Amino acid sequence: MSGRAVALAATLAAALGAVPAMSAEISIKSTPIDLYRGQQPGAKIDALIWRGGLELNATDPNFGGLSDLTFVGAENRILTVTDRGRFVSMSLIYDELGIISAVTGGEITRIVNSKGNPLPNRFSSDAEALETIYRDGKPAAVRVGFENLTRVADFELVNGQPGGRAREVVIPRWLSSDRSNNSIEAVCIAPPASPVAGSTIILTEGIPAKGGFAGVMLGKADQGSLTLARIDGMNPTACAFAPDGDLYVLGRGISLFGFTMQVRRIEANDVQPDTVLGGTIVLKGMGGDVDNMEGLAISEGPLGDTRLTLVSDNNFFDWQRTIMLQFSLPGPTVTD
Repeated sequence: MSGRAVALAATLAAALGAVPAMSAEISIKSTPIDLYRGQQPGAKIDALIWRGGLELNATDPNFGGLSDLTFVGAENRILTVTDRGRFVSMSLIYDELGIISAVTGGEITRIVNSKGNPLPNRFSSDAEALETIYRDGKPAAVRVGFENLTRVADFELVNGQPGGRAREVVIPRWLSSDRSNNSIEAVCIAPPASPVAGSTIILTEGIPAKGGFAGVMLGKADQGSLTLARIDGMNPTACAFAPDGDLYVLGRGISLFGFTMQVRRIEANDVQPDTVLGGTIVLKGMGGDVDNMEGLAISEGPLGDTRLTLVSDNNFFDWQRTIMLQFSLPGPTVTD
């Protein structure tokens, strides 16, 4: 980008209330994970195709607690949020078979408030949900959901990085008044193919509703309450829409063998306000195959496939891992 273009981008960002945030480079070590439920990449696991994974480590004390992720542009660039008020970004690298093999270009940035100041304490810094906002088909901003000091805020993207001041998104009072870690856990925005295109879905982790977990749909034409049905005792931790409008929800639980995990698919036409969202389980995991799985993003993969990328939150504990797992939706069967 030319110097003139950079200056113009900065001017536009300032006009939108987004000052480029100060980011620091971070070295992230990635160790490949070859097996999932004893299967090599390329194997079908439940209804999905296993595409490999990584265990991530860094010496920076602010790395960890990755609660959600989203894709923010070209070069397989992803952005994550942490329990301690940081954005962590990196780029994914694939091998010649389309298997995730490493990450590069790590950066870490402090999340700030509406005045441009760093979030003051742990209570205000617990970011749990993240989604990309598109304008004219391009990533333009990100939407972040917080628990404890429950709120939703948007941050403009400047050269692919979140830029500066938070802009509050109005949410129902019953949600914002819940000042606990039972509140916002998942935020996702319906794509153009969805019957509720442009609407924001917010799911809570522990606010009860009849038969499940309380949620809400925010949109110009589609607004109302939602309930995510409880399945197998799992609590929702993330959501993401596929390009066709189907909604995928990541769930987490605990068993005698450690953490458990499931991903369910909810058909596009079933995602409506004032409904109970059920769905079909498309992936399960437990024990050493998973960890505290909290983040989910959906993107186009290197093979032209639709990829589900999952990430775990290690809560900054040495005995937990930060792992990233990838699966793809099965494509059409090719016959002669």
